[in-house]
Amino acid sequence: MPVVALAPLLAAAVIGASLRSDSEELDRTAVRPWWPRRPAHLLALTALASAVLPVAVAGHAETFGPPAMVRNILGCVGIVALAAVVLGARLSWLPAFGYVPAAYLASSGARGRAATVWAWPVQPGAQPGAWAAAPAAFGLGTALYAVRGARPGG
Repeated sequence: MPVVALAPLLAAAVIGASLRSDSEELDRTAVRPWWPRRPAHLLALTALASAVLPVAVAGHAETFGPPAMVRNILGCVGIVALAAVVLGARLSWLPAFGYVPAAYLASSGARGRAATVWAWPVQPGAQPGAWAAAPAAFGLGTALYAVRGARPGG
């Protein structure tokens, strides 16, 4: 289970570092709008991580196998994209690195439907609450990043 929780976290941190913009002035004065390119960039890197990382996990879909790895990649990238909008791309890894280990440590005795939602990084592959929370985080982070872009570094 640590591999299923931590490998997507590291991949999301790398993806988050790539979300920065070199020049805000050039982005604002570009001939074509940037909003279609931002989600394309994010989706391409997420698809690459979702294709490569599940190969490293040998397990059944009912436990911590490839579906849980893909779900965790989606959720971690969503948190990182959301953090890039709020904190900037340089610090976008920070909320995910706080949340995933905290969920890992706090979920050992947690039971019920609410636990499957807030502890989605450490849930087995077929939990519906976890599959609702992680793609929701990905959708929200991707949409906000597409519209706003990463916060400029100061």
